Amino acid sequence: MRRFGGGAATLAALAAAGAVEARPLKVMSLDQCADQYVLALAPDADLALSPRADDPDAWLRREAAGRRRLRPTLEAAVGFRPDVVVRYWGGEPRLLAALERRGAKVVVIGDATDFDGVRANIRAAAQGLGQVERGARLERAMQARLDRAAPPAGRARPGAVYLTSGGYTSGPGTLIDAMMQAAGFRNLTTAPGFGAISVERIALEPPIRFVLGFFDQLRADWRGAGRHPVVKQAARGRTAAKLPAAVLTCPAWFAADGVEMMAKGRP
Repeated sequence: MRRFGGGAATLAALAAAGAVEARPLKVMSLDQCADQYVLALAPDADLALSPRADDPDAWLRREAAGRRRLRPTLEAAVGFRPDVVVRYWGGEPRLLAALERRGAKVVVIGDATDFDGVRANIRAAAQGLGQVERGARLERAMQARLDRAAPPAGRARPGAVYLTSGGYTSGPGTLIDAMMQAAGFRNLTTAPGFGAISVERIALEPPIRFVLGFFDQLRADWRGAGRHPVVKQAARGRTAAKLPAAVLTCPAWFAADGVEMMAKGRP
């Protein structure tokens, strides 16, 4: 009987160990951008997404349907007990430090300004989530889109200005600039970074082409300079692409989808 009891105890211990080993990875996302990465790379994990996971400007909003949502607070995180936490801008430093003290791995999505930066983000997230092969597939799919959108060698690059509904533009050193270059356009905004563009300037010197962003968000910036009647008139017949907000809110692989959209409007 002792031998039988010892065997039963061993089997119970092995079963318990197997149950622990079989437990899915628990992943908490602290903001909408991080949601996209965890949904793409670890859809079979036990996910806790941000409250904005299915907003209209989320690229994978349909994949977020029915998933758990948690606010990025320490109380919520302690209750969920994540193995991995992914963030782009969400979660204050004290929260991240507290999570690391409790044994969670924190993966940070960087503010990429070119496609090499996007690739680095994919690799960092894939490594942190234990999904290196999925990350590699995501990179290959992104590169395939970029290759399809690339302009023919030697062809002149038409000029264009990026304009948001709020009246902002984007110059060198931004992901938008890298996207425009990948699509075969020459960015007519030469000042680095992001900046406002005046209605007066557009009226006096209308660019040959526009790349519009965030105009699909009808309730956002409805009084913004980008929605001014003068701008609307200037952009009529000169718009190479209207990029949805979902393409623009996160430095991720779907920036290549935006490049394809722009390339379709290239002369």
